[in-house]
Amino acid sequence: MTALKRLFDWKVRGIRWVEIFGILCVAAMLLSVYLTKAAAARQTTRIAQLEREIDQSSLRVRMLRAEVARLESPARLEALSRQAGLVPIGQPPAVGLPVAEEPPVEDETAPPPPVEEVVQ
Repeated sequence: MTALKRLFDWKVRGIRWVEIFGILCVAAMLLSVYLTKAAAARQTTRIAQLEREIDQSSLRVRMLRAEVARLESPARLEALSRQAGLVPIGQPPAVGLPVAEEPPVEDETAPPPPVEEVVQ
């Protein structure tokens, strides 16, 4: 027991070594808290930047969806097809346009033509 008491009473330039060790531990804790707070501040800045990018991207997505809806609108497509001279199937073409002949419809019940095999 006296050895333990002597160890705690050991002094370096008038200060007990236990107090020096305690001050070093407190300094290490203060440094670690400072470094942790600095890292958290950097992460907070990065998170804010990413949230701004997400907001900008979602705005761009909404704008692109609106553009797609405008481009796919039936009234717009109908006006463009009329300008190109296209008409719906089953309606007579506009005056002055040639009439396209429909290709013959093949009978699906007929057997397919024989395939010749190439012998090498």
